[in-house]
Amino acid sequence: MKKIAFAFASGLLFAVGLGVAGMTQPSKVLGFLDVAGTWDPSLAFVMGAALAVDFVAFSVILRRPRPWIDAVFHLPTLTRVDARLVGGAVLFGLGWGLSGVCPGPAVVAVASAQPEVLVFVAAMAGGMGTFHAVEAWRRSGRQAATGGAAADRLVGVDG
Repeated sequence: MKKIAFAFASGLLFAVGLGVAGMTQPSKVLGFLDVAGTWDPSLAFVMGAALAVDFVAFSVILRRPRPWIDAVFHLPTLTRVDARLVGGAVLFGLGWGLSGVCPGPAVVAVASAQPEVLVFVAAMAGGMGTFHAVEAWRRSGRQAATGGAAADRLVGVDG
C-alpha cells in the first residue's frame, strides 16, 4: 500500500507541475518547435529545471544503500543503442511534433475532456497494447523454438 500511495503522490506532483508549467497545452509544445516563427522557449526552461532537479536527486538518492519504499534500486541495464530504440524515439518525436502532446501531459489533460486529447490518449493506449501483444507473440515464438531459453534472455521488455 505504501508503494501505491507514494506512486500516486509522485504522479499527482508531476501532474500539478505539468499543469502549472502549461505543458498540457499543445500550443506550448508547438510554439517551442516553431523555431522559424514565434518561438516559445518556455519548454526548454521546464526541461532544464527538470533535468537539474533530477541530476541532484539522483546524486543524493543513489548514495543510499536502498530506496525508501523498496528492497533494491531498479535501474536500467541496457546501454546499447539499437534500431528499436532509435525507431521508438523517432515515432515518439513525430507524434509529439505533429500533435504537440506528450504522453505524460496527455494523461493529465484527459481531465479537460478535449476531443483531441481523448483521441490522442486512445491512440497511445492502442499503440501500447499493440506493442505488448506483438512482444508476447514474439516471445511465445522464441519459447517454442528454443524451449524457453531465448525468452529468458530478452532484456528491456516488461511482460
